Parts: sequence; structure tokens; C-alpha cells
Amino acid sequence: MIRYWEKWNGFEADAMRVIVDDFNASQDEIFVEYSSVSQIDRRLMLSIAGGIPPDVAGLWNYVLPVYAENNALTPLNRYTEAAGIKRDDYISVYWDMCTHRDYVWALPSTPSSTALIYNKKLFREAGLDPEQPPRSIAELEAYNEKLMKRDEDGRLITCGHIPAEPGWWNALWGYWFGGELWDGKQSITITSPANTAAYEWVASYPERFGARDLMSFKDGFGNFASPQNPFFTGRVAMVMQGPWIYNFIQNYAPADFEWGVAPFPSVDPERFPNVTVVEADILVIPAGAKHPEEAFVFIQYVNSQAPMEKLCLGQRKFSPLRETSADFFTQHPNPYIREFHDLAQSPNARPVPSTTVWTLYANEMNQAFGRIWTQTSSPTEALSDVQTRMQESFDHRARRWDRMENTLLTEWEKP
Repeated sequence: MIRYWEKWNGFEADAMRVIVDDFNASQDEIFVEYSSVSQIDRRLMLSIAGGIPPDVAGLWNYVLPVYAENNALTPLNRYTEAAGIKRDDYISVYWDMCTHRDYVWALPSTPSSTALIYNKKLFREAGLDPEQPPRSIAELEAYNEKLMKRDEDGRLITCGHIPAEPGWWNALWGYWFGGELWDGKQSITITSPANTAAYEWVASYPERFGARDLMSFKDGFGNFASPQNPFFTGRVAMVMQGPWIYNFIQNYAPADFEWGVAPFPSVDPERFPNVTVVEADILVIPAGAKHPEEAFVFIQYVNSQAPMEKLCLGQRKFSPLRETSADFFTQHPNPYIREFHDLAQSPNARPVPSTTVWTLYANEMNQAFGRIWTQTSSPTEALSDVQTRMQESFDHRARRWDRMENTLLTEWEKP
């Protein structure tokens, strides 16, 4: 028996449970005991430290560098090589986010990408063509002007788009301006001209609409997972979201809700087309797992075409595999799933930086975004502060890697 801990609950957990049941029924040598575990990142690290980890665990791609550099995962290179699993089998960005320091640490389960999601009814009411969403940041702002409404007292009641809604991408807006968050090696690059331009665009919102008006407007929003979501109530006409938005529209939006999907506009769609943020759920074998060979057999099963497509259909996502069966898209309930799939294959598909300081970096950027949004700091000041603090943190982690590199590489090379 192998133990498998997963972070999902609800229908996502149910979708994986079907795959586990199929695997268990397909053979009689390995039985997978499947558990949905809350706070999995914390509990998994504690179980590894205590020497009692599960054999398989489901994590988020952005935590992988921390686990790898804390020697908390089993390298998968010898397993993938023996099984003939390679980068070409996947949409490349999902394979790459499963690697760190030139080692393979995970294989993906369900992936995502982001896009512009827009309300076609509000477009028509504003005199906009619902089949022609904005392609550039300049067009986005022109649409914003037409979609914005105020009441008789001048209070905002509808906006086209605001970068603070829902506030999940505060650290990443530079991607749509050609920016990068680091150089991939040793330097934080948040103060680059492209990133600065992105947050000057963010700063233009409180300048144009009024910081207090925007805060009051946003204070009236309901919870994301509710019928009071401002996108579903028509208070915001355009948002950036991933394929999961389909599930929320089905559960919470009005029955006649009309929506569309397009690449989120970039500052220059000719130079930076089809920019998207990509993420993935991943499957890992924790360090100290009692049955790593059997664990990889299960992970390999999930990553074969039929089970992977069944899992992704159950979770309403697309497959991370390069090959997709002919009827996957026709069976899929999300009418726009192909758009998300195609965006993931864009050369401008961007994951978060593969670094141990990412969580801290994101927190720093959330604070900087708040200062810019409330006009308590200029973009240059806020980003400069992040640059200084994050470079110090990055340098500290780099020195730790320099001290530990030989020891860790020796450990990772063990058969």
C-alpha cells in the first residue's frame, strides 16, 4: 500500500479519487490510499522531518524550490529516464516548472493559464463589439472609459477593469509589459523599465478614478465564490482568470450570463502576444518515502494520456500533455478550454520565478501594490524598496546554496 496526500477538496478531490480508484482496479500489486489533507505544505514538511511522510503528495509548483533545496523531495530523474518520460511529452512550460537545479522533482497533474474574461452583455450595452475584446493596454483603457458608470452622486457603480480585482496577480503585471521578475540566475529585476511601466499603469487608476472612490467601490464587492462576485453582478466587466472561472460561473452567475475569453491585453501585442501566467498542481515523492518505486508507478499512471484527460475533464481544466485526444475538447464542458490550452503553449507563457524566495517576493509585491494603489508611494519608490529587500534575501539564499550545493548534489545523485 502507498499513501497519497492531496490538497484538494470538493469536486477536485472527487475527480482525483476516480483516478485513484481506476488505478487500484487496474492491477493488484499496488493499492493507493488517498487522503485529502488541509494545510498540506506545512503538514507535509513536518511529516518529512519526522520520518513518516506519505509516498506521494500533491503540491503547487511554486513551492517546489523550497522543498527541493531543503532536501525534502526525491529526485525523479532515474524514474523518468527509465520510463522514457521526457520534456517533449508535455507542454514545455509545465515540464520546466517541475524541474529545479537541473533535476526533475515532480510531474504535473492539472495545469492552468490565465486570460481576459469579459462580460459580453456589458460590452453591447456600452456600444462595444462583444466579439472584439481589447488586444492592447491602450485598447483596454479605451474600453474602460466606455464601460465606466457613475451614479448621480458621482460614485462608481461599474468599471471595465481594475488591476486590484481580485488582487491575485499583484506581483506579475510586469509580464504584460515585457518585464521579468529576475534574470533567472542571481539578480532581482523588479525595477526594470518594463516593470516600472507596468506599475505606472497600475498607478494611473487611482489617479484617474480617485483612490478613495476605488477603495469605496471595491469595498462593496462580494466574495469571489458567491453570487455577489462583482464580475457576476456586472460591477466589473473584465477580469483576469483561469479555466476554473467556468466552475464559478456555473455555480454563481445568472443563468443568462454571457462571457468570452481572449488573451489578456499587453502593452504591445505585436511584441508581446498571448502573455499568460501559468501554474500547475504537481505530484512529488517526499524524501524518506517508504515506497518510492511504487509511488512513481502511480504518478506515471496519472501522467498517461487517458487518466490525465479524465482527471482534467473532472476538474474542468486542460491536459498538460502535448498530445490531446481527438474528443477531449468536444467533451469538455468549458466552451473556451481550447483558448486556455493554446495560451499555455505561447512563448510568452510565464510561471512565477523558480526560486526559494518567491513567497516572500510575492508578499513584498502585494505590499508595494497596496502603497501604489493608495498613493502612499510612487511606483519607483515602492519597487525600489522591493528590489533592495528582495536582492538581500536572494543573496542570503544564494550563499546558503553555495554552502550546501556539494552536499545536496551528492545526496541527490544517490541511487
